[in-house]
Amino acid sequence: MTQNNHRFVLGANQYGKAEVHVVKITRDSDRHEIEDLCVTSELRGDFDSAYLDGNNEHIVPTDTQKNTVFGLARNGIGSPEGFLLKLGAHFISEFDWVSGGRWEAEQYSWDRIQSHGAAHDHSFVQNRQETRTAVLVKDGGTDHVFGGLTNLTVLKSTESGFEGYPKDTYTTLEETGDRILSTDVTARWRYNTTKVDFNAVYASVKALFLEGFAEKYSSALQQTLFEMGSKALAAHPEIDEIKFSMPNKHHFVVDLSPFGQDNPNEVFYAADRPFGLIEATVARDDASEAGNAWEGMAGFC
Repeated sequence: MTQNNHRFVLGANQYGKAEVHVVKITRDSDRHEIEDLCVTSELRGDFDSAYLDGNNEHIVPTDTQKNTVFGLARNGIGSPEGFLLKLGAHFISEFDWVSGGRWEAEQYSWDRIQSHGAAHDHSFVQNRQETRTAVLVKDGGTDHVFGGLTNLTVLKSTESGFEGYPKDTYTTLEETGDRILSTDVTARWRYNTTKVDFNAVYASVKALFLEGFAEKYSSALQQTLFEMGSKALAAHPEIDEIKFSMPNKHHFVVDLSPFGQDNPNEVFYAADRPFGLIEATVARDDASEAGNAWEGMAGFC
């Protein structure tokens, strides 16, 4: 049976090279600097003929996209957001039929190794406290820039509780006014301008998240999430909205009575699953329109 292809149309599409891992060492003095990014490049534009006719005249090879990452890194990376802006501008200016795209980066941090009480000039240890993220979406002549982080693991050993919730036949959780609160913070924030010292703002936002987590009594992770986002937005008018995805890393008090021991909230079972998952957006009431810029960012509402 012959299939009638006129029944089908090509929808939204993008393509590129994923997870190009580039490490840049700057050696302009005896004290070296290291920059470490994993970059994904995806182009959007007039690629219909490749899908419909097998015509590759507009297909910029994904290998070319990979090589462009390395070539642009030769002059230094700077902030991941700034590097993505350079990458996106290159493809838009180089190929007339490329109208936009999505570029994403993860940055891995390295600290200098301490040797005999001093920071070593060219030896480093990876800092795994969190992974910094960045995304650029170019759409219709507009640059949507996102900063972010993931796997920022935090814990407070008191000043947290969970009470006053509804109960039904299946409720077994007991109320408590004193519990461990722990989560792995994943967040992305949308800038309303590209004229930003991205490195300075990132450091500030991270510090404000930590302050928001630590400072006040937490009646629920939801309340703490909103406090974290509000502190960052109050300090940074260049950010319009922040989306969070935060698991509740449950810690349950262990019953030590079978062993003849008490347990005054000191020994806990850290459960890895199942876990509560809290996701929310904290935004300005006059935030600019994001259009479709958030599309493709899984795990955020």
